[in-house]
Amino acid sequence: MRTYVPNTALEQEDMLRSVGVDSFEELYQDIPDKLRLKAPLDLPSGKSELEVKRAFDALKRENREDLIVFRGAGAYDHYIPAAVSELAHRSEFYTAYTPYQAEMSQGMLQATFEFQSYMCALTGMDASNASVYDGATAAAEAMHMVCAIKRNKRLLISEGLHPDVLTTLATYARFSQIELVKIPLDSNGATDRAALEAALPNSAGFMAAQPNFFGCLEDVAAIAELVHGANGLLVTYVNPHSLGLLARPGDLGADVAIGDGQPLGLPLAFGGPYVGFMTCKAKYMRSLPGRIVGQTADSDGTRAYVLTLQAREQHIRREKASSNICSNQMLCALTNAIYLSLMGPEGLREAATQSMQKAHYLAEGMKAMGVKLRYSAPFFNEFTVEYEKDASVVNALLKSKGIMGGVRMSRFDPADTHGAIWCATEKNTREELDMALAALEEVLK
Repeated sequence: MRTYVPNTALEQEDMLRSVGVDSFEELYQDIPDKLRLKAPLDLPSGKSELEVKRAFDALKRENREDLIVFRGAGAYDHYIPAAVSELAHRSEFYTAYTPYQAEMSQGMLQATFEFQSYMCALTGMDASNASVYDGATAAAEAMHMVCAIKRNKRLLISEGLHPDVLTTLATYARFSQIELVKIPLDSNGATDRAALEAALPNSAGFMAAQPNFFGCLEDVAAIAELVHGANGLLVTYVNPHSLGLLARPGDLGADVAIGDGQPLGLPLAFGGPYVGFMTCKAKYMRSLPGRIVGQTADSDGTRAYVLTLQAREQHIRREKASSNICSNQMLCALTNAIYLSLMGPEGLREAATQSMQKAHYLAEGMKAMGVKLRYSAPFFNEFTVEYEKDASVVNALLKSKGIMGGVRMSRFDPADTHGAIWCATEKNTREELDMALAALEEVLK
């Protein structure tokens, strides 16, 4: 968008004449009078261009970009090779839109197909769609998908899912008349399998996170056995970066694997845009929502790409659709594909291994100074601690020392004032880890 958009009174009159009306009020004639605004909006008066620039500069200065980051909880500070943005921001991709006309969009469709192929390889699944808005949206779409497959509107969900994902699920379920049943965690921080087994009868299945929000790893294979024994489907919400090291959900018995692609080459960017992914076993691929790109051959036998397995109800008969996802977050999905192609299996494994090792080094250092780890379950690169002090006080003091400490649990549960989730990635150096431990020890004393 341009910085300066001219819109004089004469230009407004010209626009009105062009559309055949005499006033802006006529543009709203179809809106009932009782719904129209009868008074000006309560907004401050306009500012000059220089004043607006000063206001935004002041807001920008409030952002600290010099802190050493030890936060995760759904958004992770991973190293992104310079080539990722250089390639993703080429005009061929950066300005591309919906690839409805396949003959005009072969490059974009091929890039989307590559994204799907990478996600299948990463999760151990057979089919992938062309991405959804973010991880939380993927969870909601998976909820609808599983309930539609099983023709059962009762779904079990783990309390170990991210709180924002739980909230999104509840919002979608409310308007879809789906009953969500939360399965608690045990004292170790993993799914309470006895509670899960008791709740499984007469349900469509179970959705769990791996690792979960608190950083704990689940025994996915054992959970899959329980769920399938009750004729349900298992959905795993996974951190894709962890799959450079951990077993793939498809190899452990999951039926659907979903998550957020942010850790795969997308910067934190103050919250977005991110991208969701959905993959599944072959038998369920016709139930996948969103766009799916397929590879075929044209009349001359040349390789070609098309949008496939698409019920047009998703796009034009919304009331008949099982899903209304029509976007494909293509630029972010393309970024995921470029990142994975540059990293390769060895690079992703190395980054995941370093993330895990550094998180465990951090956790051991904290335990040595008397900080309590809340859960005893194994973890990947995140873990939950419990301070004797208020976590907000601890974080404020750490910030003054240049450290962005763990995410306060009170952000999600106001009563949990002493808990925090710490995270480490391959970007954190040994020097930074030691600096954080020294700062934390000083703060706690």
